[in-house]
Amino acid sequence: MRCIPRLFTFVCLALVCAAPAYSVQLLYQTVRVPNPATGAVLGPGMDGPSEPTTSPGTGYGTALYDSDAHTLTLDANFSGLVTTGSGTTASHIHAPTALPFQGTAGVATTTPSFVGFPLGVTAGTFHSVLDLTQSSSWNPSYVSANGGTTATAEFAFTSALATGRSYWNIHSGTFPGGEIRGFMQLLPEPASSLLLVIGLVGFACGARKR
Repeated sequence: MRCIPRLFTFVCLALVCAAPAYSVQLLYQTVRVPNPATGAVLGPGMDGPSEPTTSPGTGYGTALYDSDAHTLTLDANFSGLVTTGSGTTASHIHAPTALPFQGTAGVATTTPSFVGFPLGVTAGTFHSVLDLTQSSSWNPSYVSANGGTTATAEFAFTSALATGRSYWNIHSGTFPGGEIRGFMQLLPEPASSLLLVIGLVGFACGARKR
């Protein structure tokens, strides 16, 4: 009978250990920050004050990083950009800022803009998958500043993503420096988090019975 509690403890410990290995995909969302920026996060989205600008435009974006496939799946929607000027002119992700959720940085991803991003409009949606092993997914100057290869650029970029030091912005003719912005923040991955919780709770219960 003693083998049952031991087996239970072993299974729970295995779940705890397996949780990090299970999560090979990391989902990031854009979040708004106050103006002036303080390092605080206001909530999901993109907006003018986060840039900062006076634009009434809003948006939301996600970036799904797959560490095995070395891809970044991008999805975004935006609306309400100013109607004067030429509409959208570019969109990309900048990194790394000196501090989390504040500051500015150079462009890390494709220049002058993500391929297929809607240009010349004030509202739209976007979907694309970047192959991070391809030089076309990167700003050449970012690669040069981060080891000189796409592999070292990917390592630096994912570090910036994970630490709140990257942001996705949308540029326009009225605001060429960027009309709306959202910093990238990690969303917990439910499946691996559940494994971790189950394992920890089970392990704790087993320890109490001893």
